[in-house]
Amino acid sequence: MFVSSYAPKPRMLVFGAIDFAAAVARVGSFLGYRVTVCDARPVFATASRFPEADDVVVKWPHKYLTEEVRAGHIDERTVICVLTHDPKFDVPLLEVALRLPAVGYVGAMGSRRTHDDRVKRLREAGLDDDELARLSSPIGLDLGARTPEETAVSIAAEIIALRWGGKGERLVVADGPIHHDG
Repeated sequence: MFVSSYAPKPRMLVFGAIDFAAAVARVGSFLGYRVTVCDARPVFATASRFPEADDVVVKWPHKYLTEEVRAGHIDERTVICVLTHDPKFDVPLLEVALRLPAVGYVGAMGSRRTHDDRVKRLREAGLDDDELARLSSPIGLDLGARTPEETAVSIAAEIIALRWGGKGERLVVADGPIHHDG
């Protein structure tokens, strides 16, 4: 007997068509995600700027995410990377993302000051402590990243660590098995 099963690729939604998003899309594609880059600004959200993305969408981020949820395209394997840096984009988007019952990861880029301002705005929008606790912000692991590519590796490392139960520490100083049960 031969049994074949097919599971669609997990999704990575990258919001904000900036240079960092191009690097995150490349890493996400390399890791096997179906990558979508979404931005409301058509001059930035182009297929030529994001050749590794499976889809490039010109739409307000929160509207696109809401449509994808209604269509049943978001699940516990979906990762959401918010790289917009602009409250008019990221606050409405995070209101939707952090209230989703099943999503694998929600991370948002920005400084600690940006994060504090974002959390204040999200609280004003009615999000509670449990919803806010789902937000990884500032996004990524502390790798000392400087470039968009290094930052993308940092983001991918955090996603992988959370998916498989890793701690993000150096293996040379850790005890126990190097692979976690997942």
